[in-house]
Amino acid sequence: MSRMAKVGLVFVPSCAAGHLTAMLELAKRFLVSGDNHLSITVLLMKPPWYKLSSPSLSYIESLSSSGLDISFHHLPELDPPEHSDGPEDLISLYFQLHMPHVKAAIASSLTPVSAILIDFFATALIDVARDLSLPAYIYFASNALLLGLTLYLPTLDVKLPPDVEFEEVEGDVEVPGVVSLPPRSMPSPWMNRKNRCYTWFVYHGRRFREAKGIVVNTFAELEPGFLSALAEGCFLEEAGGQVIMPKVYPVGPVLSLGSLTGGTGSAGRDCTLWQDKQPEGSVVFLCFGSNGCFGVHQVRETAAGLEKSGYRFLWCVRSLVLDGNTRKIVDANLDEILPEGFLERTNDRGMVWPSWAPQIEILSHRAVGGFVTHCGWNSCLESLWFGVPMLPWPLYAEQHLNQVEMVRDLGVAVGLKVDRKNANFVTAEELERGVRCLMGGLGEEGKRVRARVREMSLASRKAVEEGGSSCMNRKKLVEDL
Repeated sequence: MSRMAKVGLVFVPSCAAGHLTAMLELAKRFLVSGDNHLSITVLLMKPPWYKLSSPSLSYIESLSSSGLDISFHHLPELDPPEHSDGPEDLISLYFQLHMPHVKAAIASSLTPVSAILIDFFATALIDVARDLSLPAYIYFASNALLLGLTLYLPTLDVKLPPDVEFEEVEGDVEVPGVVSLPPRSMPSPWMNRKNRCYTWFVYHGRRFREAKGIVVNTFAELEPGFLSALAEGCFLEEAGGQVIMPKVYPVGPVLSLGSLTGGTGSAGRDCTLWQDKQPEGSVVFLCFGSNGCFGVHQVRETAAGLEKSGYRFLWCVRSLVLDGNTRKIVDANLDEILPEGFLERTNDRGMVWPSWAPQIEILSHRAVGGFVTHCGWNSCLESLWFGVPMLPWPLYAEQHLNQVEMVRDLGVAVGLKVDRKNANFVTAEELERGVRCLMGGLGEEGKRVRARVREMSLASRKAVEEGGSSCMNRKKLVEDL
């Protein structure tokens, strides 16, 4: 019997950690699930303004040496655009500049390529796929709600007067028959419609409709209403009858959990050694992602709130420095930013970690009972996976929208009053209240949230097991590819 010929897939991820790792993890799942007729090539960009983190580099190295049929091709390092209005503008333009190089890499592949899977900021590459007579699939690293809103955005953009910003909209933003949202919960790039970052989202939302399919990092049991609305084309109902809704494949949660068995660095050991000494479920963990940091005033306000709450805490604190036009997140100097005597007063119940923290290892620890998070989508999925209730403190991107979904729609988080107009400021009193509620010290809300999180934790794990909803969707995706 002849062996089945290899089928080539090309993945084109963004370099941002939350996008890159999730797409690579999906590639790994394709290959370890018995689909040994697949060969995957990952085209990596090297933007001069962005350096891959150590965890991302380690993950790439581990996949390269895993024996799986996955290879990495580095695209040429191109000069960045001379001007950009922000990160979404910059990355979208950079993908556009790479079109001829992506086309050349695919055309020269020794294995026949059957499809390309691209990051959702790379929709310009749909033209490359069309030129090569290949179907293009989009990997959407966030949730079904944001996917639907992005598909609807070209319609919404026409409905709103051109000189009206979302924060000026009276009442809720309505998606007919689907959802009502506070206008101030819209993603950060949407809050200035004159900015090119917003214009790119309108462009991407329109081009999503041309894709063969959209792979989204969620699961059926988490967002059943929004996924049904997507499948029925509700977000496109006013786009005209000629528009066909691409097929949506919810395959999540796509999480890289390998480090739980592969060991951590010294940072992980120090954090977990401290956690080992704490009672089960007693620690609130504060961490704000790879780009999350605060000024001195907010750091001291946070310290006051944690001290007044009386709860044990593990707090990751990082600082921002400007190197020319480049923003860098660096280890914090605690002596300069914390209130005088804070570390001494809280020494018996708190740890302040001034560097990168191994979030997955910390969330998986029995001592953690709550998570104060920037509400990035990967962090939300990790928190649900480990059954840890959240206190969302959104900062940028789509995190304010995620906060609404986590608190209002899913009931897996306790609400926190965040002053978005004032650099997302949270007072000490509000943080103290939120932590007390989250950890079960105030009323019934915390108990309801904890019960709901336990339910979603079980559902997330079942979804990716053999026969689960996401497992079946992934297999269907491989068949269609």
